[in-house]
Amino acid sequence: MLSDYDNRIDTLKELKTMGYQDFEAYGFDADKGSFYGFKSSEFKKVLDYLDISVTSGHYGFAPFLDKREDELRRFVDRCIVGAKEIDSKYITWPWIAPEQRNMENFKRMIPMLNKIGEQVTSAGLGFAYHNHGFEFEDYNGLTGYDLILSETDPSVVKLQMDMYWVMHSSNFTPADLIKSQAGRFVMWHIKDMDKVTRDYTELGNGSIDYTKLLPDLAESGLQFYYLEQGGNFAHNSTRSARDSARYFKKYLEHKI
Repeated sequence: MLSDYDNRIDTLKELKTMGYQDFEAYGFDADKGSFYGFKSSEFKKVLDYLDISVTSGHYGFAPFLDKREDELRRFVDRCIVGAKEIDSKYITWPWIAPEQRNMENFKRMIPMLNKIGEQVTSAGLGFAYHNHGFEFEDYNGLTGYDLILSETDPSVVKLQMDMYWVMHSSNFTPADLIKSQAGRFVMWHIKDMDKVTRDYTELGNGSIDYTKLLPDLAESGLQFYYLEQGGNFAHNSTRSARDSARYFKKYLEHKI
């Protein structure tokens, strides 16, 4: 019987055969110093063995909105150690919980983002903020993303654009946002939107025409991009990953 570790390695092997070479991690356990149950150093051996990379990770910063600054700083130190052990280039703040999504918390986030950015940058890594859709909710003419764009320090807080959520929840296109923050969108998430439900779907099956929508790479400051789906699979997750990879190679790879 295969162990969970074997299954995880086999999944990565299969993704590599589809053409996936670089990944973004999620689920770092700061107390154990592990990714997906592997100690960071062991996970790096797996990556090296498969000849793949993890250039960014999403880390669990949201609980620290309600904790002391020294606790946040210790957590960031652990994230830095983990990221360096697997040779990641970026530490990314991915979201806040539904109950935290209000303008008061967006205002509290700003100094936190700047402090984390300074700490991570001083350690020789990059720090970025990943958008979903809730950042575009209007609060009397102001959104959380307005604050993030205007009040965080661009030299230490970069941006990871989730293009699906930009198209799903804002009045902007990716190119619009990049024009306002040229050089700052160092990473992209590319995923499609179901034509009926507006949920996730495989690349090429949805309503986002990336053959026309992809912004200028140089203007964006793009360093890394990731194909993502996250659910609503037409068949199963493996088939969806394969179908999206095929579409990307045929229609989009030459644009990036």
